[in-house]
Amino acid sequence: MNYRDPFATAQSGAQSKAASYDLGLRAYMLRIYNYMASALALTGIVALGASQSDAFINALYNVQNGQVVGMSGFGWLVTFAPIGLVMWLGFGISRLSSSAAQGIFWAYSVLIGLSLTSIFLVYTGESIARTFFVTAGTFGAMSIYGYTTKRDLTGFGSFLMMGLIGLIIASIVNIFLQSSALGFATSVVGVLIFVGLTAYDTQKLKNMYYYVAGNSEAMAKTSIMAALNLYMDFLNIFLHLLRFMGDRR
Repeated sequence: MNYRDPFATAQSGAQSKAASYDLGLRAYMLRIYNYMASALALTGIVALGASQSDAFINALYNVQNGQVVGMSGFGWLVTFAPIGLVMWLGFGISRLSSSAAQGIFWAYSVLIGLSLTSIFLVYTGESIARTFFVTAGTFGAMSIYGYTTKRDLTGFGSFLMMGLIGLIIASIVNIFLQSSALGFATSVVGVLIFVGLTAYDTQKLKNMYYYVAGNSEAMAKTSIMAALNLYMDFLNIFLHLLRFMGDRR
């Protein structure tokens, strides 16, 4: 007669289930980071390639006597088109298939690359590369913190979102004021806000896994939206750092 301790059996089952969830969580987070890294690579390649095209630069800007005097209509379209795409993806994710959502995500990455062409015209390649690696290190550290911390960052995230709204308003105001002091301040605050959001978003995405685990379509869509969030966090840290770390040509 074989006797099995019911407590030991239940404990073994719980450990097996926890291990399964842990492996699933790792695969889920790895998929998100792969999407994000691929999108960043695509954005960088597109931006660098477009910056080498005189025809594209002339289409993007109004050039008179060899000097850029403003953005062309096409330039404004390239600048604001990503906003339309990200709103379409955010509000329509429940109605879109995972493949359609992925297509919009890649299109968004390409358009962001086209809109960032100017950084290769304004800053040296060395300073862009340096800022990118500083951003990668900062992002990686905060993402690891958000993944491993036991502290609930929900309240911290709400505070950061309020700060983000204030940052957007200040940035819009500075378009008209053209204040270098305000521009520097928004860059510093922007770095702090998006560094914090990186940790907050990582924890939020980790917790979200337990709501979608087992539903392959929901996990696919969630992975895309999660990658988009982290992609924007990384990009905003990079751009804000570049304003005071980049060497102008």
